[in-house]
Amino acid sequence: MDAVPESIARRKVRMALVGGGEGAFIGPVHRMAAELDGHITLVAGAFSNDAQRSIRSGTGLYGLPAERCYPDYQTMFAAQATLPPAERIDFVTIATPNHLHAPIAHAALDAGLHVVCDKPVTHRLADALALRERLVKTDRLFALTYNYSGYPMVREARALIQAGRLGSIRKVVCEYFQGWLAEDVESRGNRQAEWRTDPERSGAAGCFGDIGSHAQHLLEFVSGCVVGSLCADLSTFVPGRRLDDDGTVLLRFDNGAKGVLMASQIAVGEENNLRLRVYGDKGALAWSQMEPNSLTLRWPDHSMQTLRTGGPGGSPAGSAVTRLPAGHPEGYLEAFAALYRNFAQDVLRVERGASPERDYPGVEDGVRSLQFIETAVASSSANGDWLPLHQDVRQADQRDGSRVEWMTEL
Repeated sequence: MDAVPESIARRKVRMALVGGGEGAFIGPVHRMAAELDGHITLVAGAFSNDAQRSIRSGTGLYGLPAERCYPDYQTMFAAQATLPPAERIDFVTIATPNHLHAPIAHAALDAGLHVVCDKPVTHRLADALALRERLVKTDRLFALTYNYSGYPMVREARALIQAGRLGSIRKVVCEYFQGWLAEDVESRGNRQAEWRTDPERSGAAGCFGDIGSHAQHLLEFVSGCVVGSLCADLSTFVPGRRLDDDGTVLLRFDNGAKGVLMASQIAVGEENNLRLRVYGDKGALAWSQMEPNSLTLRWPDHSMQTLRTGGPGGSPAGSAVTRLPAGHPEGYLEAFAALYRNFAQDVLRVERGASPERDYPGVEDGVRSLQFIETAVASSSANGDWLPLHQDVRQADQRDGSRVEWMTEL
């Protein structure tokens, strides 16, 4: 990577958080990951649509002064603009339900800020395309936290495939199983489940928008194969639920390879079981998020091989996101932090007039995932018809109603 001059690198990049208030899961994760390497500091936030709750969250959960805890993101951006440049935030992290990603991102860009956004990039494909068009016209940075791409052994797997070690890729299988939505927890006050199962806040898909998009990004990121068409069977097993909670998708890649993607949130007993397998004509690999420090390699003519995070035999790609010596487990937060570290270094590069390296998912990855999600929903609705992944897979809902109160339970 292009080194950042020491005089600039000493300055911490200033972050604001939208969402992530009391009761949130992913908001505090963003804060911990962002600050892990010492390059970023959280200085402000609009943590809830309730002003008092935002102050409680900011002062209690994040340790900020009350005057830096704002009632909404519009007020925060306006107030920040009045501060001296050396005190203003550099970027905003969006950790709200999906339907608010686009308006907050556009407002941040209007305010001249860089943006980090939790996935999916937006609520609907049409919004993602509009955001991409906006970003082409600005020099602001945009990162999307498909955090599994930050694991050392994921980077190692990608490098092996890019180097041709597995030969021509023939088969890619990715599965992501959880069990936390096996019952109707959304009707029992589970705020995490409430918005994820609400099409107005989540989008066209439930399970496939929440975790299926992670699987889609991971399999394309590692294998280098591009999904050309798919056949989907999405299901809703819990009575009364309005979005899918399980599904299987058959994949045809542009290079002739075939694949399967399975995602479920009703798999009783499963925690966060994300697994990837890639098969080429010269070898195969397997990686599991539940055992992330190991990458298993299989060969047709010699014994199975296991590479370990920080161990011998690794490539520069894996080493670049490895922090500790072998045998010291690195996991979810560290992978998340790898993306934030690379993003912070790009913020400093842009500040000194250099070109960003963009070693993290961006808006193109987000558009790609929305294409996948909406195509999968359309295929399933058409009884499993094979459909190509086109940007105009179906016309996104363009309703323009009154402002929906934004929530923080991500």
